[in-house]
Amino acid sequence: MELEIRNRFNDGILREAMRRYAIPADRIRLLDGFESFIYEFDRNDGAYILRIGHSLRRTVELIQGEVDWINYLAAGGAGVARAILSENGVLVECIDDGQGGQFLATAFVKAAGGPPSAWTPALYERYGELIGRLHALSRTYNPSNPAWRRPAWDAPGQLEPERWLPSSEAVALQKYRQLKTYLDCLPRDAGSYGLIHQDAHTGNLFVDDTGRFTLFDFDDCVYGWYIYDIAMVVFYMIVNADDPVARTGEFLPAFWHGYCRENQLDRAWLKEIPPFMKLREIDLYAILHRSFGDFDAIENPWIRRFLKGRKARIEGDVPVATFDFEGSGR
Repeated sequence: MELEIRNRFNDGILREAMRRYAIPADRIRLLDGFESFIYEFDRNDGAYILRIGHSLRRTVELIQGEVDWINYLAAGGAGVARAILSENGVLVECIDDGQGGQFLATAFVKAAGGPPSAWTPALYERYGELIGRLHALSRTYNPSNPAWRRPAWDAPGQLEPERWLPSSEAVALQKYRQLKTYLDCLPRDAGSYGLIHQDAHTGNLFVDDTGRFTLFDFDDCVYGWYIYDIAMVVFYMIVNADDPVARTGEFLPAFWHGYCRENQLDRAWLKEIPPFMKLREIDLYAILHRSFGDFDAIENPWIRRFLKGRKARIEGDVPVATFDFEGSGR
C-alpha cells in the first residue's frame, strides 16, 4: 500500500464506513490487505467483507465498474463474491479524507469455505470451470454505465515496471520493453480479449465442502487477453514450486479440461502462456521494489522464495517453466 494512503487513514474513517454499512462495533476485525484496508464483519443477515481503498489509487468510476461486473458475473452463475448495497442503497461509499481525497468503501458477501488445503485433479478442473465461466460471461458483458468501463491491461497506473524498477534494474527494464512490444502485436478479437480478473490466484479464492469455488478481490480487473488470466493462474500455481515443470504437468491439463467445459478458447493461445508469465514475473518484481525497496528486510517467506535468484532469471530470459504448453491442451 502506498504510504500516503496509509497515512491518511484513521479510526474516524473506519467508524464512518461502519456506520454506512451498519456494522456492529464488536463484530468487525482487520484482515491482511496489500493495496487496501480489508475487514471481515458479521451482521444478523450474514458474513461480509469490507474493503476501504482510496481515490489516489482508484477512481469512484473504476470501482463502480468493478462491482458492476462482479454482480453481472454473480447473476450469470459464476462463483464470485457479490457486492452488497450500503445503508444508503449504493455499492460504493465515498468518505472524505480531509485532505482533498476520498476513501472508497465497498462491501461483499464473504466467500464460503476457505483456502484449498489439498489439491486434487477434480479441484483443478473446477478451478478451470470457474475461470472459463468468468470468461464466457465476459464475452457478453457491457458496463451499465459507459463511464464505468475498466482500463486496459497496460493503461497508466496498471502496468508500471518503468516507474518502479530502479536504475540498477536496467536489464530487467529492457526485457520488459521487449516483451511489451511482442504482446502489443497479439490479436484482440472478441473471442480472445475481454474483461479479466488479472489476479485469480489461489489466495483470492475459497472452496467449500462441496468443492464449489468462490473468487474474490477483483480490484485489478482490466481488459486483456483471456490467456493472460490463465497465465496468471498458472504462474502462481507453479512459480515457487520445488519442480515447476512437474507442477505444470499436474495442474494445467486438468485445469484446461475444466475451462473448456465453460468457454471455448483456441488451443493455439496456450503457447502464449510463457510470455504472459514472464510479464507477471517482471511486473511483480517491480511491485516488490516499489513496496519494499530493501529486499534484505523482507520477512514474508513466499516473497523471499520468489526473489531468490529472480534478478538473474529475468536478466537471463530463464522461463518460469520449460514446458509444452500448447501440447497440454490436446
